[in-house]
Amino acid sequence: MENQKNKVLLVEDDTNFGQVLKNYLELNDFVVELARDGILGLAAFRRERFDICLLDVMMPNMDGFTLAEEIRNVDPDVPLFFLSAKSMKDDILTGYKLGADDYITKPFDIEELKLRVQGAIRRSERESLTDPRSGLPAGRLIEEQLRRIIRETGWALLDIRINDFDAFHDVYGFVA
Repeated sequence: MENQKNKVLLVEDDTNFGQVLKNYLELNDFVVELARDGILGLAAFRRERFDICLLDVMMPNMDGFTLAEEIRNVDPDVPLFFLSAKSMKDDILTGYKLGADDYITKPFDIEELKLRVQGAIRRSERESLTDPRSGLPAGRLIEEQLRRIIRETGWALLDIRINDFDAFHDVYGFVA
């Protein structure tokens, strides 16, 4: 199996700091898209899939807290970290209330950030083995089983998918 690099969305308005962090993560086998403000970060998030989002809090055009709310509306499960100079308890609590997996105050140790990012991605990958709504196997777990079964004789595969399941779920609920 090909070693796939994890994709990071880094939204940071400080050009120098953003570029240093991007370079460091890329040297450590991440693919990083750097956006300079919340609006550009949201556009990038809507355009492609990321394994984790690293968001500054204080940015022009759209702050990190607003961006986090928008990201959570699109994908409630993607790991999300705030990287901020705002270290007041209220700011940190706001970050966690918005669904942050971590809130790291600047300045921070860049190697520690890398390890926290790797840990959050690993946890996210483990959780994605089952569908959170049904508890049934999903994602990589299904793919691994399909690869094994396809090599055996006497099997056929029928793939049936339900489109717009969320709309059904919203109206009728999980039990239906």
